[in-house]
Amino acid sequence: MKVQLSDHFTYKKIIKFTLPSVVMMIFTSVYGVVDGLFVSNFVGKTSFAAVNFIIPFLMILGAVGFMFGTGGSAIVARALGQGNKDRANKYFSLFIYASVVLGTTITAVGFVFFPQIARMLGAEGKMLEECVVYGRVILVANVAYILQLEFQSFFITAEKPQLGLIVTVAAGVTNMVLDALFIGVFKWGVTGAALATAASQIVGGVFPVVYFVRPNSSLLSLTKTAYDGKALLKACTNGSSELLSNISMSLVSMLYNIQLIKYAGENGVAAYGVLMYVNFVFISAFIGYSIGTAPIFGYHYGAENYSEMKNMLRKSIVIIGALSVSMFAVGELLAKPLSNIFVSYDKELLELTVRGFYIFAFSFFFAGFAIFGSGLFTALNNGLISAVISFLRTLVFQVGAVLILPLIWEIDGIWISVVAAELMAFAVSAAFVVAMRKKYKYM
Repeated sequence: MKVQLSDHFTYKKIIKFTLPSVVMMIFTSVYGVVDGLFVSNFVGKTSFAAVNFIIPFLMILGAVGFMFGTGGSAIVARALGQGNKDRANKYFSLFIYASVVLGTTITAVGFVFFPQIARMLGAEGKMLEECVVYGRVILVANVAYILQLEFQSFFITAEKPQLGLIVTVAAGVTNMVLDALFIGVFKWGVTGAALATAASQIVGGVFPVVYFVRPNSSLLSLTKTAYDGKALLKACTNGSSELLSNISMSLVSMLYNIQLIKYAGENGVAAYGVLMYVNFVFISAFIGYSIGTAPIFGYHYGAENYSEMKNMLRKSIVIIGALSVSMFAVGELLAKPLSNIFVSYDKELLELTVRGFYIFAFSFFFAGFAIFGSGLFTALNNGLISAVISFLRTLVFQVGAVLILPLIWEIDGIWISVVAAELMAFAVSAAFVVAMRKKYKYM
């Protein structure tokens, strides 16, 4: 049974339509975790800390893909809902081509100034050397990485979420196999980890281009287009929440690393790295669900089918609530086993990581609702509210908490900061959803 954007969505149809994007995001996170596993266990604690130290900056450089993917897909989905497929394809093509141009420029600048950037962030000595080596290799594939992130949204809008999942799995398998080969067998250290990741990003970014350039059975295809500054601006402002969210998370991660070095030294950075890897996997389920449902909301908003929007919102709240409780329970149960996988070789580091995990897991109660709320307003072409939610969640609340709470609880205050920030973001997101119910008629 094929599920279409125009359908009435039961729980079964929602799960069937969104599951590929959820699995896709989880798998993307998992193969990132594999990098950390190999580096930590085969190369050592310093190299593991170096990789985790520089990854937030690399994520900023790739965040353009999220902006054009989420912001652009909302515009494309609305055009499809209005029955204008030709215009949808022109928008789709414009966003892809623009992201390649912008991504190439960002990559060139980043490559030249990478050593200065890593030094400015606080890396020094051997950690600085490994940050630069890892970062420059990754940057070679940055345009492909941007496209990979962008197509995660457009595959869903094209009613091909399963194909998006296949591409992600192929990229992930490439990364994992090459990690084992380059790090485990050839002993290439952080260079091997970077090469494996870059290769996987090329697979994830190039294959979708080939698919959409050729005749295909999806709703979208890459065609000739014309420059449309208004559409580009709308995509950028509409997707600004996702761009801002990723940039903010990366900036906050850098701040967390600075605080952790102050309170716990290199062990603190390594412990935070473990928590972030696991957090990526858990949070990616919420992100995947939001990405998966966004085209549905966008389509029915364009079609003015408000009863279906109400149906989707009610069911989404139930699904996210169930996911939140499940993730908290899993986080508490698996805190020690998951920490053991990464840092069993260092008793002091292991104890620090497990304690942080037990506290950190409470954030899963609240994170999903805030992520969904931001994604909902992006789908409804309200980039301003979406950006406000993301800005508060990923920057303001996090920065305030991580600067203040460690003064009270020291290292525990850093872990509590994440929980406090997610709780506040949940409250803000719920307030916006209720406040805008009359305008969008989803309640």
